[in-house]
Amino acid sequence: MRPGIRERWREQPRWVRGTLAVYGIGFFQAACFHIVGLARDGIHGYAAFAPLPLRVFFACLLVLDPLLVVLVARVRPAGVPLAGGVMVLDATANWILNWPQVHRDPALLLHPVGLTPITLFCLFVLATQLPLLRAVGGKGRPQRPNRAPG
Repeated sequence: MRPGIRERWREQPRWVRGTLAVYGIGFFQAACFHIVGLARDGIHGYAAFAPLPLRVFFACLLVLDPLLVVLVARVRPAGVPLAGGVMVLDATANWILNWPQVHRDPALLLHPVGLTPITLFCLFVLATQLPLLRAVGGKGRPQRPNRAPG
């Protein structure tokens, strides 16, 4: 029988639980942002400033961000590489859209909302991806020795 969510969280080292919590919070915040944007502006909310491929990607985030929250909360190894892929694409898309404004006014990078937090979260996800994947049971995880019943 597979361990439940509580057991999977308890068996992880403290740094893994903290890192997964940061992932969960980050993707939950992103999910809320995209859901509120959809509720406020509708499906064409990005039409004023984003080309069609980026609008499609941002619409896909309405599914991907909540999916990542669930995968991270359930300590699923599949969530780790998916988080990395989503963040690389998300940060790249945001840099593409914001580059003209940043090029004109680099001080925009000092704002606590927008491009800088997305970029920092992306770097955090990428920097923690391999050790986190190993810790939660992905490829390359060191095997625990079997204990004989006592």
